[in-house]
Amino acid sequence: MTGMTGIERPRRLRRTPALRRLVAETSLEPRHLVLPMFVADGLDEPRDISSMPGVQQHSMDSLRKAAADAVSAGVGGLMLFGVPRAEDKDALGSQASDPNGILNRGLRALAEEVGSDTVVMADTCLDEFTDHGHCGVLTSGGAVDNDATVDRYVQMALAQAEAGADLLGTSGMMDGQVGAIRAGLDAAGHPDTGILAYAAKYASAFYGPFREAVASSLQGDRRTYQQDAANRRESIRELELDLAEGADIVMVKPAMSYLDILRDVADRSTVPVAAYQISGEYAMITAAAERGWIDRRGAIIESLTGIRRAGADIVLTYWATEAAHWLS
Repeated sequence: MTGMTGIERPRRLRRTPALRRLVAETSLEPRHLVLPMFVADGLDEPRDISSMPGVQQHSMDSLRKAAADAVSAGVGGLMLFGVPRAEDKDALGSQASDPNGILNRGLRALAEEVGSDTVVMADTCLDEFTDHGHCGVLTSGGAVDNDATVDRYVQMALAQAEAGADLLGTSGMMDGQVGAIRAGLDAAGHPDTGILAYAAKYASAFYGPFREAVASSLQGDRRTYQQDAANRRESIRELELDLAEGADIVMVKPAMSYLDILRDVADRSTVPVAAYQISGEYAMITAAAERGWIDRRGAIIESLTGIRRAGADIVLTYWATEAAHWLS
């Protein structure tokens, strides 16, 4: 039908790339991206993670190089996870608070290499370091002891602050963890060390490849402390508690299946909001692209843009460096 009058024509603003760029409602820039990294004890060279093609456990030397590459690409920050040797794990996750433990050595290396040019973040959780694989200390009956675990988190946080971390990622989902860590940091003379609180972290089937990445010893699941995927209101309760306890940034994890939660949190938060595009999300897009079923670059950018559109100020993604190069 031709000659129609009085009809809306939104397509006018989609006609050219320049027009689409001019009216884009959501931006995706390198500064929005944070690269999660793994440093493993005892490695002389990086080791591939089979379920996450393109991602590696780093040696100390390769960690420094990959960090410098990421910062050169313009990423906003680096989140470091430590992978100890199996024989160094114990029931308390003792190496997590050891200044000479792998994670704290890695943090010092990052602070020395790129600390003046980026934000160095630490995973403040015990799961990589415990021989049972849980995020905390266990009772004699095998349950995670919330308060004893929080005490260990404070010890871990102090070691990470001393090692040079700018932000501590409280990913364990223990009640009261943010307030206890804030009090501990302040009392020990680290008032400027920030807390990136995992306010809404859900028990998810999509964490699978991450378990390989950190050589997890977990048997069973973490459903007694991570949130239930069926619950939405609960995330706001967790958000409000973390804000009251002093969180500087709040996180939603995972991103993909929880964009509604991310939007809820973004609408209510008084501090910046982060979201974590987790290992399973990375693995699914990678596997589909390897089979030629989807366009890899297009799917990566679309997924990251969707997370930003849902309300994330910051996106943790294993594609941070690569995407930053594209976006630059």
